[in-house]
Amino acid sequence: MSNTTNPQDRRTGMDAQEAQQRWTRMVEQMNQAMMNSVEQNYEAQARLMETWADAIEGSVPDEDDITEGFESYNRAYEVWIDAADTMYERVVDAAEGEDVSFTEFRDIWLRSANEAFKEVMGTSAFAAAQGNMVETMMELQQEADEVSQETLTRFGLPTRDDVDEVGERLVELERRQQRVEDKLDKLIDLVE
Repeated sequence: MSNTTNPQDRRTGMDAQEAQQRWTRMVEQMNQAMMNSVEQNYEAQARLMETWADAIEGSVPDEDDITEGFESYNRAYEVWIDAADTMYERVVDAAEGEDVSFTEFRDIWLRSANEAFKEVMGTSAFAAAQGNMVETMMELQQEADEVSQETLTRFGLPTRDDVDEVGERLVELERRQQRVEDKLDKLIDLVE
């Protein structure tokens, strides 16, 4: 490799070796920044998974809730079986010539569905499971939002907080502008 420099390097006073060293430092800095970003992202994801695991662990119902849940599902199953029996009887009645409307079939299933859902959803086991699920989902959503915000910040992109702040500033500027315009209108009125 020759020690000659190209005209661009002569103008900047930089030789090829110095340019190569600068390039190498810049690439090393970029690599380090990327590694830091990946590491922080990994740590944020690990925190998210730990929160999720803790939430799942805490959502296991106690024995009484499990027993109540199984009992309610059994009662709901009985409601569905009764509805199926009623449907069968009405189909037989229709086959024997009795006038059975389609709305009656629909009503049988709607009533049984309502009863079955009441059996299941009216239990403390269902309420506890729903509460745990909602709490877990909210925690996961919050963790995901934090990971998103951190990632956007690391890459120099605006976060939701940044956009909200800009929006608030714009609203305040509009208010100030309106106050200035109002004062100008008053001054114009006084001058005229």
